[in-house]
Amino acid sequence: MTSSPSGSDEQLPLGDPERGKRLWLTRAAQCHSMKKDDNRMGPTLYGIIGSQAGKAEGFWYSEANLASDVVWTEQALSQFLENPRKYMPGTKMAFAGLKKPQDRADLIAYMKQAGGLKR
Repeated sequence: MTSSPSGSDEQLPLGDPERGKRLWLTRAAQCHSMKKDDNRMGPTLYGIIGSQAGKAEGFWYSEANLASDVVWTEQALSQFLENPRKYMPGTKMAFAGLKKPQDRADLIAYMKQAGGLKR
């Protein structure tokens, strides 16, 4: 797997972190955290942007995630968030995805602000 399996070079719109926070609270916070070392049903997303997939300490990842060579750029995250199971077949993530590019951009903007940049 590559960091751009769909081959899409779609430009992300400018994200609104406030709108992204609302999306985070309704779509992601029940399974993920933005705090370091706070794995839940899903891994912590603290420091995810710029990190390699499958590397959060203490989380048990799917083989698909572990075997991927994905680096979570904003573009890769957007593609994953659009349709996780299409982007990474075999992922354990049970999330239908965010179809609207603006929603994905907003969520990523919030994640960046809330601690999502690689440390």
